[in-house]
Amino acid sequence: MKLPEQPAYRIFGGDYRGACPTEDMEQITFFNMIRRSFPETHGLLAIHPRNEGLKTAGQFAAVQRHRAEGMTAGAADIVIPGAPAFVCELKRRDPRKSQWQDGQEAYLTASANMGAFACLAFGWEAAWEAFEAWIAI
Repeated sequence: MKLPEQPAYRIFGGDYRGACPTEDMEQITFFNMIRRSFPETHGLLAIHPRNEGLKTAGQFAAVQRHRAEGMTAGAADIVIPGAPAFVCELKRRDPRKSQWQDGQEAYLTASANMGAFACLAFGWEAAWEAFEAWIAI
């Protein structure tokens, strides 16, 4: 996974090399942790915008409708409203096993430029580290 020299967003993790869970499993673990640890606050507000996997054959009309309804290409995996908002793109723990999808880096950069706590995290532990840095603000 290629990263910019000086991104507008923060990066957590990325040093690990080896076998690791899929991005879906990392995300499930993170959401389980936040909902168990903060069931009435952050865990209640945290969302994952469902933007991926919609461009399969026969779904052109559905994709067009989702876009009209507000779907944004590249929206980050974890979004928590706040002041500032927490915007986190979660990738696999080993960065060599991940890649950018269309619009993801632009979304993170725009989020950071608008004042959000925007970050890229490699694995759920790195996402949790980022989350803890955000709630410490």
